[in-house]
Parts: sequence; structure tokens; C-alpha cells
Amino acid sequence: MDLGLAGRPALVAAASKGLGKACARSLAREGAPVAICARDRGALETTRDELVEETGGTVVAVSADVSREEDAVRFVREGAEALGGCQILVPNAGGPPFGRIEDLADEDWRAALELNLFSTLRMAREAIPRMRQAGYGRIVVMSSIAVKQPLADLVLSNSIRAAVIGWARTLADEVGPDAITVNAVMPGRVLTDRVRSLLERGASAAGRSVQEQAEAEAGSVPLRRLGDPGEVGDVVAFLASERASYMTGCFIQVDGGMYRGLL
Repeated sequence: MDLGLAGRPALVAAASKGLGKACARSLAREGAPVAICARDRGALETTRDELVEETGGTVVAVSADVSREEDAVRFVREGAEALGGCQILVPNAGGPPFGRIEDLADEDWRAALELNLFSTLRMAREAIPRMRQAGYGRIVVMSSIAVKQPLADLVLSNSIRAAVIGWARTLADEVGPDAITVNAVMPGRVLTDRVRSLLERGASAAGRSVQEQAEAEAGSVPLRRLGDPGEVGDVVAFLASERASYMTGCFIQVDGGMYRGLL
């Protein structure tokens, strides 16, 4: 299937590793020129070189910390300038810290808002005029299964990501007349550094090895395995494509069946 992504400039935040890197790879493989950002310049440039070698495409690296207002805006501006526009945006950022409600201070909540909510809306606000000008726009928010099925000791993520989904659903209505779609993917247990840290915490609490913890987690998933980041990246690429032109306001689980609800 031709996704119609060739030549469509795409910006993927927090893409030096994990899900962001997987999204950038999937888009680049489909022929989209991609701009990526991350805080660690060395890791970012290494990823850029890897993706160029793997895909033969155009990949631009912009060093930025999207939890900072100026960096979130600058990433979109510099990325769009380097690629000749912005038709696809994947707002992404690392997850906020672990913690229980009683242990978290106001400062923790403010930092989580900057990291996951404000970064997303700032990047989108900067990208949308460029999408209108191009007559093509796809915003694919990187979220979490925690939106539908809250996870223990992750109240910051559970709460802030739910707020982002409320924002995204409202934005889908507002920009739909401009042929801009807004969707989100909600990964479950996908093997990223974040999930590995969750496995380590679980293993420590249960008094077993990380491998045993991973096997136990996989056993609770209907597909009986943990996910690969590339499986999330490919869903993002589809949502960014011409083939998904009639999908907006959709929030799609990529979780191997982990979520048990009906809606």
C-alpha cells in the first residue's frame, strides 16, 4: 500500500530513542523527510545518522528540550525551515516521574504539565498554520494506554495524558475544516527504556528477576508478548498518511489487547 507520504515533511519530537525514534524511522521509510529533536545532542545526531543510513532519506536533527517553551517552538520553526514545511507533527516527550499522589508536590505537577501538555499544544500551535498553508495536516499525538486504564504509581502520566487527549479531541473539531486530522496512539507494554524501568521496579517489588517480571507482564497480555516500538511507529505512519484521510479524533490502542474495556 502506498501511504502517500513521499515528500511530506514530518516533525517527530523526542526521537533520539524509543517510540519517537520508531516513528521517525517508519515515516522516513515511506519517503517522508523528517526532522527529529531531543535534549541529548550526541544521541540525537547518532540517531539521525542511523536513520539516514537505514532509509536513505532526509533526516534533520534539532537539539531541543520540548518541555521548554522556546525549544518547543524553535523545533517546529527550524524543522519546518529545513524541510520546506510541516505537514506531519508527532508531538512526543518522555514520561513524567513515578510517584503516588501523596508523595508529589505542586512542582512535580507543574513539571509534568510542561513536559507532556504544554509541549504538545505549543508544537501544534506552531505547526497548524504551516499545515493550513500546505493544504495537508496530520497531528499524531503519542499518548499511553494509561488514558483508558490508569497505571499504578503513575498518577502524573495518568492525569496529564488524559488532559492531552481532551485537548486533542477538541482540536480535531476545530481544524477538521482545514483538512487537518488529529489522532493519538496509546501504546501498552512496548519495550522502551521507560517500560524497562517499570519492569525493574516491578521485579524489585516482587523479588524476582527482570526477565521473570517481563514474562509475567507478557502473560497478562492476550498476545502473550510485549510490543516492539516499530509496531507503534507503523501505526503512526498510517495515521499520518493519505490513506487515513477520513480518520480524526481517534485514539488507537497499540497494546496487544492489554486494555480490556469495550470503548
